[in-house]
Amino acid sequence: MTPEQNKRFKHWQMRTILATMIGYALFYFVRKNFSLAMPGLEADLGISKVSLGIFLTLNGVIYGLSRFVNGVLADRMNARWYMAIGLALCALANFAFGFGEDISTWITGQETGDRFTNTMILFMGIMWVVNGLLQGTGFPPCARLLTHWIPPKELATKMSVWNTSHSIGAGLVVILCGYIMGHLGQNLAADPDSVARIAANLGVDTSDPEGMATAMSFAAHSGAWRWCFWIPSAIAFAGAIGLVIFLRDTPTSVGLPELEGTETGASEGSGESKGAEYKAFLMKHVFRNPLIWTLGVANFFVYVVRFSVLDWGPSLLSQSKGVSMAHAGWLVAMFEIAGILGMLFAGWATDRWLKGRAHRTCVFCMAGAALFVFLFWQLPADAPIWLLFATLCAAGFCIYGPQALIGIAAANQATKKAAATANGLTGLFGYASTLVSGVGLGFVAQHYGWNWAYAGILAMALIGMGVFLLMWGARADGYAPEPERK
Repeated sequence: MTPEQNKRFKHWQMRTILATMIGYALFYFVRKNFSLAMPGLEADLGISKVSLGIFLTLNGVIYGLSRFVNGVLADRMNARWYMAIGLALCALANFAFGFGEDISTWITGQETGDRFTNTMILFMGIMWVVNGLLQGTGFPPCARLLTHWIPPKELATKMSVWNTSHSIGAGLVVILCGYIMGHLGQNLAADPDSVARIAANLGVDTSDPEGMATAMSFAAHSGAWRWCFWIPSAIAFAGAIGLVIFLRDTPTSVGLPELEGTETGASEGSGESKGAEYKAFLMKHVFRNPLIWTLGVANFFVYVVRFSVLDWGPSLLSQSKGVSMAHAGWLVAMFEIAGILGMLFAGWATDRWLKGRAHRTCVFCMAGAALFVFLFWQLPADAPIWLLFATLCAAGFCIYGPQALIGIAAANQATKKAAATANGLTGLFGYASTLVSGVGLGFVAQHYGWNWAYAGILAMALIGMGVFLLMWGARADGYAPEPERK
């Protein structure tokens, strides 16, 4: 490139990185807002924890499949429009979800009763599944854009910084929705019928002063959960317009040459990627590679712990620790922020002390996550808020290391020729975890209480550590030929 071209390229590269970071963070605005709305959905509408867990499970499983499929589609389409349209449609699905109660009344002609409730739950469930399907349009176009605008030798460093976008998005939306749940909505605390209805929905005995105080707090902000969908969806829709304005698909679309050295790689798709030789390579390094499958299984347990706190955190904090919804939002946000620091530290520690063996770093991270989940569980409800904050943040610091390192480990084991396929496979395991963190945890909390839910999260962390231990002796990557067996 000429000096002038290089200057323009740097401008567009930085613009692309920042725009995709903001855009991908906004996908979390219309995805992780659900966790803050869940306590309100339960209190106002009587939707059980099991039903809410089913919403989470279906959304997660559909998202995992969608991300895999959209990865294939995004490679063949304009990533700028693909990402922008996907985000806009996610915003519309969220907007419709907020009108679930009204839609059910319109369909059934009723405002109460089993038919009204079942129709409402069905409509909301469909909208959240549709949202999960559309969420898969977030990461694949980002991967395409970043590989077109960042040279391979800079991709790992810049991609690790970019990877913090999901934590930033999830952290900001829980702060926003925590504020919404604690300040918006209609005040029905003076209406005894409304208070009694909310108490019944929460399963609170009217003779229980502590339980009734919780019911009164929800009555004071009745309907606030709707704004957890409407406000983030408005922000996301504005962000979708911004993506169209600020993004461009490839360097050639703005009159710049493509990155040097990226035209001839076999992984970019010439005959090798379609031939028998490549298929054999894929089978050996991914589908018949026990390390990839072990990483996938480990990813399942990592995501169970992560999603259990992220999705159920507000409910868990308010119902087991007596934390207000406004404070709960901040605590879950701090969990995400601590996760960013943990992710960056784990990557540095892997290269600094463990010679690239990310699976070994994950053993220590999962041990730490288990320890701090246990300590958080054992804290009494009247413990100082700073202590709850410290232990929850420490758990987040530990769990986000494996969440990031599994993708790196999978890519290294499969090598650059099959990194995307390996990450797609381990990602399916990750989002299949919502079978446990969603409906499974909801069922346990509903029928056995939060103590058993804590015990389940702790068990998942310990099992995950054990799975990583199975790989302790594995090499850092799959590039060097395996030693011949005598």
